[in-house]
Amino acid sequence: MRNRIRFHLASILTAALLTGASYSLPSTAAQPPQISTVDAAPKPVLAGVYAFKVGKFRVIALSDGTLPLDLHPLLRGISAKEIDAMLRHGFARNPLETSINAYLIDTGSHVVLVDTGAGELFGSVGGKLPESLAAAGYQPAQISDVLITHIHTDHTGGLTRGGQMMFPNATIHVGQADVDFFLDRANLDKGLKERYLEEALKTVGPYQRAGKLKPFAAKTEILPGITAIPTPGHTPGHSFFRVVSEGESIDFWGDIMHVGLIQFARPEVTITFDVNQDAARAQRLEQFETAASEQRLSAVAHLPFPGIGHIRREAGRYEWVPAQYRNRD
Repeated sequence: MRNRIRFHLASILTAALLTGASYSLPSTAAQPPQISTVDAAPKPVLAGVYAFKVGKFRVIALSDGTLPLDLHPLLRGISAKEIDAMLRHGFARNPLETSINAYLIDTGSHVVLVDTGAGELFGSVGGKLPESLAAAGYQPAQISDVLITHIHTDHTGGLTRGGQMMFPNATIHVGQADVDFFLDRANLDKGLKERYLEEALKTVGPYQRAGKLKPFAAKTEILPGITAIPTPGHTPGHSFFRVVSEGESIDFWGDIMHVGLIQFARPEVTITFDVNQDAARAQRLEQFETAASEQRLSAVAHLPFPGIGHIRREAGRYEWVPAQYRNRD
């Protein structure tokens, strides 16, 4: 009997350790504990990691979290009624929960990050990149290069934490036109919002002052197999990054588009965040057509995680085809 009581208590303690629930030891073995999950501490959001191979390179999608976007005031060239109808068709609703994706490329000689998420600048929304990076088996100090598709908060916010450089050993590569626009106070009278300026100075600025910022102004090979391709419109220096290894390739899109459920079917629709609405629209149409005709594998910052797949043209519209999931790389 005494052994059975000991076994019962040991089972309770083991369950408590495994589940994290709150337990009270019984006064006697005949009275089982009262179990309640109401007051249990909330479980942390799990890191998001998805790894695969492009040639000999290892590519890992990293989630920085999601945030709800109220599309009604943000999208241009479409009515709220049309937005809601298209979201319902995709089994979604407004505000639309929107992914913030970043990507890591391990070439064997360099560990490269594409964008850095929002960091601390979106409060409790976003900022999960460090946890995802750790879950993938990497530390910030290992990052040799950071490729910034453009200087907007949800792509550069993670460059710093607590005022310190998050990636102290990394060189930051970004379009010169974005550096000129977002880090110059004189541009406040040219449509640059003060918030964007202050956030750029806070996140990109420390690397610039440390001599770790390396802008490019044209199509440029950043590293063997990794090329920057300017795609201005969303921002003046917005850029793709194309990765090629052993005959395979992937394009990292940045913010060529934001809302898949709307803009694949209606690519003419723009968003308030586009610095140049007409140029952003034209760039999206060009890149959609190129990606579809060349069947390019693409990584997209704001499609549902991991944001990896192909775009195809069918019946006069574009469609997104997510890559097939595989639990290996």
